[in-house]
Amino acid sequence: MRLTHRLRTTVSAAVVGAVAFGFAGVAAAQDQDTPSTVDDIIVTAQKREQSLQDVPIVVTTLSQQALDNAGVRDIKDLQILTPGLIVTSTTNESVTTARIRGVGTVADNPGIESSVGVVIDGVYRSRNGVGFGDLGEMQRIEVLKGPQGTLFGKNTSAGVINVITEAPSFNFGVNGEATVGNYGAYGLSASVTGPLSDTLALRLYGAKRVRDGFYNVNTGSGPRTLTEDQNQDFGTIRGQLLWLPSDATSVRIIGDFSSRNEDCCVATPVVLGPTAAIIDALTAGNGIAGPPYGAQPFSRDARANASTAQRIKDRGLSMEINHDLNDSVTLTSITAARSWETVNGGDVDFTAADLFYRLPDGNFSFALDQFSQELRFAGSTDRLDWLVGGLYSQEDLARNDSFLFGTAWNGYLSTLGASQIGAPGAASTFLRCITAPFPANVGCATTGFGAPAVAGPLYAPGDGYLDKYRQDSSSFAIFTNNSFRLTEQLELTLGLRYTREEKNLDTMQDNIGNNGLPCAAARLNPVLAPGQPLNALLGGGLCINQTNPDFDGRNYSQTFEDDDISGRFSAQYRFSPSLMVYASAARGFKSGGFNLERSSAPRAANNTSPIPVDDTSFASETVDSYELGFKSTLFDRSLLFNVTAYQQNFQDFQLNTFAGISFIVESIPELDTRGVDMDFLWFTPIEGLSIQGGATYTDSTYGEFTAADLQVPSRFPALSLLPGNTVSFAPEFTSTMGITFDRSIGNGLRGGFSLSGKYTTEYNTGSDLIPVKMQDAFSLFNGRVSIGSEDERWTFEVWGQNLTDEEYYQVVFSGPLQGTSFSSTLQSNGSYYNPATDTTTYNAFLGQPRTFGATLRVKY
Repeated sequence: MRLTHRLRTTVSAAVVGAVAFGFAGVAAAQDQDTPSTVDDIIVTAQKREQSLQDVPIVVTTLSQQALDNAGVRDIKDLQILTPGLIVTSTTNESVTTARIRGVGTVADNPGIESSVGVVIDGVYRSRNGVGFGDLGEMQRIEVLKGPQGTLFGKNTSAGVINVITEAPSFNFGVNGEATVGNYGAYGLSASVTGPLSDTLALRLYGAKRVRDGFYNVNTGSGPRTLTEDQNQDFGTIRGQLLWLPSDATSVRIIGDFSSRNEDCCVATPVVLGPTAAIIDALTAGNGIAGPPYGAQPFSRDARANASTAQRIKDRGLSMEINHDLNDSVTLTSITAARSWETVNGGDVDFTAADLFYRLPDGNFSFALDQFSQELRFAGSTDRLDWLVGGLYSQEDLARNDSFLFGTAWNGYLSTLGASQIGAPGAASTFLRCITAPFPANVGCATTGFGAPAVAGPLYAPGDGYLDKYRQDSSSFAIFTNNSFRLTEQLELTLGLRYTREEKNLDTMQDNIGNNGLPCAAARLNPVLAPGQPLNALLGGGLCINQTNPDFDGRNYSQTFEDDDISGRFSAQYRFSPSLMVYASAARGFKSGGFNLERSSAPRAANNTSPIPVDDTSFASETVDSYELGFKSTLFDRSLLFNVTAYQQNFQDFQLNTFAGISFIVESIPELDTRGVDMDFLWFTPIEGLSIQGGATYTDSTYGEFTAADLQVPSRFPALSLLPGNTVSFAPEFTSTMGITFDRSIGNGLRGGFSLSGKYTTEYNTGSDLIPVKMQDAFSLFNGRVSIGSEDERWTFEVWGQNLTDEEYYQVVFSGPLQGTSFSSTLQSNGSYYNPATDTTTYNAFLGQPRTFGATLRVKY
């Protein structure tokens, strides 16, 4: 086996395999010499080292060199190299979502786990945001497409991003890197590895990265003073020990800590509704950016009067043991404990008006403690590769959710209500009339909504709510994966997994100050706006969940239990050493859970506010997947060309969508996605020149459904554009291409360049599919040019990301309580959406602009 010199030559082949491949995949191999033929590409998609061309799974594998050349620091950067992968962030960097083949779960609600699993060095990260940070020295990343539940467990119904980092080496080495760039960016990183004894090796890595913000912020009247946003201040440290106590045993211990102290994220308007004029009037013209009041969204001029500070800490410890029980059986144990927490602020209205906000004081936060233990037994004979194992995981989740009203909230509501009924002159008194006690408010309707005889209650600055959610989850699974070689050409693989899941949630909900009193008073109003439910008055802001008195003092508990059998069967036939054809069928499972937001349903009576929902659970999500493909190796094994057709049917797809002020979770009965994946890699005859790329065609659509198919039928109007239409973030076609050239140029020097690009057709960025949320087709390019010593002791690079400064949206969303998107009556198009009556202001989180700089790398 290659590269055993990096370990101890006396260690057994199975243990060396575990270290060189189980720990770091192609790790050592691709660190010492870049792959030059297809045979050098090794993956661990089936929890054992195999040639990529022998694995009946769609895998995009990216070497350390490919990652470095494309500027990949974290998983979010990975999408430029992976067709069919889209990664987005919204209100803060911890709210990050990965989607594969058009399928993923919006990450704004921590009660929902991801459809795309993130696994780092064998340890599963249960939320996408937990896995997005500086990954340090990576050996490779594997993107596995389609359900991978047999070996990677629950919540991998759409795929897996499998990250393998650099393992410690028994050869001493030091690496350093310094980077400077535009937007005031600088970064420093260093690592050291080497032996501590004949049986013990160490690797230490540390990095610090800082950058100014991408947005200019008008802070209005404050209290925010920071005039930039989406900056970066990130630090990480990672330590590893590799211990080889005997020829049959290896132990790898990894500890890591990361910290982010940043400000993110503001947004810019895409479309301004009628409420924009009200907000601007309340702020002397500084309330909102965008036409006709300001520049276009990509000027990156934003408005925010409240803090968007984010403080994220991530730490963990894991230990992997591989032990040869005999010549053919190896035991693997992976024990891990992780802790992750984020504390955020937020300007929730995304304007400079002081409407509503969240403070970075710990009352808007999310913490996750996770423990997992995995045991696997694996072995092989001439005809059989077998694996059996079990996994236990425990997760403790704590979420605090706060929402506070500012000094302009009363004025905004009152002005909005007065304009809604055509009485703009009553802007200062309308809210008092709505909430005044009967019969003192009778005169309001007949005197132009003047001041009532007895004023009703209003909101005081700082009123709001503070809710706390405490959830503990436990999961147990047993699994097996077995490959039978019936002949030299024919191989069958059967995998099965049983998963048992239990979740317990304690919820504590409280209103703060006067919050709830205006709604309670308005319920007693029998004369104003007859026939209208109160939650439609004042732009929907009077008796929403955030202001509903029925949520005050609520404490309740819920339990969710489920189990599932998932699995995978594949048949592969090798027609020749250069061509393998395979077919597979798989079933994936994603656990259900609870919506960690205030949730409500309409009351039976009209003109009253919604009633809280006691059952906030949602069902587990399953997927049935079928694939037919081939893997070919051509031109003296220098060209890899793989193609797979797929069909996936999701049942009870967990949709998390923003409903104008908060998130709702619904199980969509059916989602179908079908298409073709293609990957290629060519080690050209030109020394040092390689070309890698791929393409994905996807047709991803929701099945037909009606209100009766939903858990809460009243949510159907907001979801009425979904039935039969294309899923959000599901472009019909994506393609990637990467060209790398690196070779000796004489005089002891080495030179090279790389260019990576991705083309994506149009797609909708909103989970409700409102047309204004469409992103047009676009292309992104990253590139770099390098020169250095032939022995790579030093390398100097000039680089650029988004070289053409492409302007694109990450997510377009509805401005909170700034207009109405959906009608209350069915429209002629069969939905509840009519663009002619849409009064909503729409904002966008933008993709990153062009960045460029220079990097110096040194190696010893």
